[in-house]
Parts: sequence; C-alpha cells; structure tokens
Amino acid sequence: MKFSDYTISSFLVRVFGPVHDLVAHGLEGFAPFVVANVNSEQRPIAEIFTGVDLEFDPSDFKELTRFDFDAGEAECIFSCSDKEFLFEMKSQNGAHQTYLCDRQARRISCDVNEVNTPLLRSLLRFGVWFMLGLALAHKGCCAVHTSVIVADNRAVMFLGESGTGKSTHTRLWRENIEGVHLLNDDSPFVSVRDGKVTVYGSPWSGKTPCYRNESYPLQAIVRLSQAPHNKIRTLKSIFAIGALLPSLPPAFLFDKELEECLIDILSKVVAQTPVYHLECLPDADAARLSYNTVFGNAD
Repeated sequence: MKFSDYTISSFLVRVFGPVHDLVAHGLEGFAPFVVANVNSEQRPIAEIFTGVDLEFDPSDFKELTRFDFDAGEAECIFSCSDKEFLFEMKSQNGAHQTYLCDRQARRISCDVNEVNTPLLRSLLRFGVWFMLGLALAHKGCCAVHTSVIVADNRAVMFLGESGTGKSTHTRLWRENIEGVHLLNDDSPFVSVRDGKVTVYGSPWSGKTPCYRNESYPLQAIVRLSQAPHNKIRTLKSIFAIGALLPSLPPAFLFDKELEECLIDILSKVVAQTPVYHLECLPDADAARLSYNTVFGNAD
C-alpha cells in the first residue's frame, strides 16, 4: 500500500491509501513537513489509513460533544467507546468524512477516498488535525489556538478569543521589532519533553499561509484583551492556567483521559513559562511594551 511520511512536532506520522499524498490532494501546508527518507529505526506515533470501508456499531459509542465546523459548513460529532474514538463530519450538502481510531490514536482509519472539492479538502485538513491531536496528547504535546512570533530564537505565544487581535499584535511585532518572524498564526503545537517547553510550527495556520517546520523554546505566553490603554501584568497559578485553557482543543475536555493529558501538559507549561495579560491598543507601543516585558528589556 502506498504511503507518505510527515513529521509533526518532531514525531513521525505515516499516511496510507488513496489520499496518502496530502500535498498532491491540495493540502499545500503539509509540504514542509514531508519526510523523504525515514530512519529505519524510527516508528510513527500514528498511522492514518485513508479509503477504508469503516465497520462499526454506532450503538457502541457515547457522544461526547458536537460542534460546528467553519461557520456551520459541517457538523462535527465526537464520540467514544471503551476502546475507540469516533469522529464524524457531516455537511448539509451531503459531504461527510468519518474517522475511527483506538484510544491512543496509534491507528486511525477514515473513509476518505477523494477530496475533489474545497469543502472536502477543508474537512480532511481538520480531520487530520483532530485525530493527530488525539495521538499527540498522549505524547505530552497539544495544539494551541494562538499566534506565535519568534524573537531572539525563542517563541512567544499570543492568546485570545477570535477578534481580540492576536494576528494584529504579531504583525505589529514584525513591523516594529527587528529580526522577528511569524512561526504560525493559528494552531502550532506545544510540547513538554525532558523538562523543556517547545513550540512547533504546523501545517495548520488558519487564514495566514505560514507553514514552518521549525521549533523554538517557549519564552512566554501573553493573553490579549482590547483596551483604551497599554498595560501588562504577570498572571500566577490558577489565573495563568485559566488564561491558557480556553485555547486548547475544547472537544478533548469532554473525555476524562484526554482531559487529564491536556491538564498535565498545561500544568507543566505554566510551571516553567511566565504568563502575562496584556490590555492593549492595536499600536506599536503595545508591541514594544510586550516585547520589552517578555525579554526583560523594560526600563
């Protein structure tokens, strides 16, 4: 069976079947993450089999949550049994994709045979993100809804609800602070390994095509909120956790085991990383204030 290899957060992922070449099927963001030559000793943390005729009994699964995808273009249903996870995406025009995996998401099967429309490609992109999120959570790694800037070879994550200005603030850094660049504008991965917190670029970057197969130590986390002034303060303990928790995959929190994985990752990240709350205007002074605070250059 044909397959393609990808590296996500330094982990090897192997995709089999008719849609194994994600780049050729319109998911260009995966191009920097393709692995041409795999070390024979390296084993994938997850194997995704496309074009599978799935067989399962829906009555064996308990629905955990359901939510809209991309402004209601499809409905997503996340369910589980004692041994498996089931993820279904159904659109009103009849497009659908179904994913099935073991509890550790080491083997993922999906019924995707072709992705010949923009909607099907979008569903595939999201389906792969969701299922790999399950696998990575058990490896001390999770996706974070954030815009990430790199300065002085260290990453800074900006968090906030949609519309609070994450992308605007990282743009202001790029315009006003020398030598910085964007790592990812929507869904990088953060990992805790050997006591070190690292941020990885990913094939998922929202509306901004920024797909960098790069990783950097995490310098700080900054939660943004709009205000008529620029003011930054340090968050401690439970407030720091509360600042980061809404930016983790919310569907995973409906399963006890996954929730424990995410909370463990979150606790380790917060224990080693300063977390700030920035009340700000969308201006250059806000960018300089956050940069100087995060990198210890404040007057």
